[in-house]
Amino acid sequence: MRNVFLFAGLVAAMPATAQTLKPLAEARLRYEQADQDGLALDSEAVTLRVRAGVQATSGPLTALVEAQGNLAVAGDYYDGLHGAATRPLIGDPQNVAIYRAQLGLKLPFATVTAGRQRIGLDDERFVGNAAFRQNAQTFDAVRAEVTPLKGLKADLTYAWAVRTIWGVDGTGARQRAVSGDNIFANLSYATPIGTLTGFGYWVDQDEAAVQGFRLSSKTFGVRLAGTHPIGKAKLAYQFSHARQSDHHRNPNDYAADYWLADVALDLNGPKLGVGYEVLGADDGIALTSFQTPTGTLFKFQGWADKYLTTPPDGVRDLYVSAGWGWKAIGPAKGVTFQAAWHRYESDRLTRHYGDELNLLATAKFGKTTASVRFADYQAELFATDTQKFWLQLDWTI
Repeated sequence: MRNVFLFAGLVAAMPATAQTLKPLAEARLRYEQADQDGLALDSEAVTLRVRAGVQATSGPLTALVEAQGNLAVAGDYYDGLHGAATRPLIGDPQNVAIYRAQLGLKLPFATVTAGRQRIGLDDERFVGNAAFRQNAQTFDAVRAEVTPLKGLKADLTYAWAVRTIWGVDGTGARQRAVSGDNIFANLSYATPIGTLTGFGYWVDQDEAAVQGFRLSSKTFGVRLAGTHPIGKAKLAYQFSHARQSDHHRNPNDYAADYWLADVALDLNGPKLGVGYEVLGADDGIALTSFQTPTGTLFKFQGWADKYLTTPPDGVRDLYVSAGWGWKAIGPAKGVTFQAAWHRYESDRLTRHYGDELNLLATAKFGKTTASVRFADYQAELFATDTQKFWLQLDWTI
């Protein structure tokens, strides 16, 4: 009911004489298959996600409303909410909901956005949209982005609810929304060697069913991200460190560190990369390792989704990647191929968890993007062997 009132309020607030009216429409059709050792049955899902809405702008004011629906067209799979977990999880339950409903004010030195909105900070490791999942993740929040001086930006968000990927049927540990007083604060400055960012994230999870408040944390850190030309090539790099500890109702008393070093070389066609990411551990008790519950988790630690919750002993991820891009191959534009290999170890006690291979090919055909994706996780001391395969078509207006 609150969603209905919010939607109605935003529609009423749209300027009657809007200077511009922009329709919003996009669709995604995906086939996902998952095979996991220890489960007798595979999962297969064909899902169709559609979003539609409108954005009205008048001077500095903007009002946006967008609804989304996800339909399970075919297949047998466990979506995390319905049925028994006798098949691998594919976290795309059927759903119809308001995806975004927001008001915006844009001034010469600041932008303020209020309502249900997408938020992605830096590489989305700590705060993100989880765009790969069909229902994605949004925030009921007020966000202010202020640029008082050239190269200097302050980004401050207060979010009173996280709208999760589980949709309207979400319940138990997989709530439709997790309430709390979340604060996301970034202060960045563009230096000659890259953007230097200091950040503080206070994550407040006030739903007892979600790990008994054990995902509430405060995190402080610094990040440097930049690029540097090397002849006709381009070197991209990012380095980050953060320290996390318990917050608010969290019954655990812990502190854990985060480290990231990532370097990628673009040779105008071929691309090479290497990185090392550590989500540290404290004393080996569950949920006392470094956690990122409001981030875009699919982007990190491989696509088999074995490390969405950081293990009690933490995780170290050493990865290398290679790829190639072509401007066009026949009717296909922006063709890319990528491969990445991960080696996972525990941060505490340094044990080999397993290895993972990820493959991705993409191409654009007009307004449609086609992709083929594969993940192969080979377990050693953590989780079980898992293979996943995706075929996907994305269309946008």
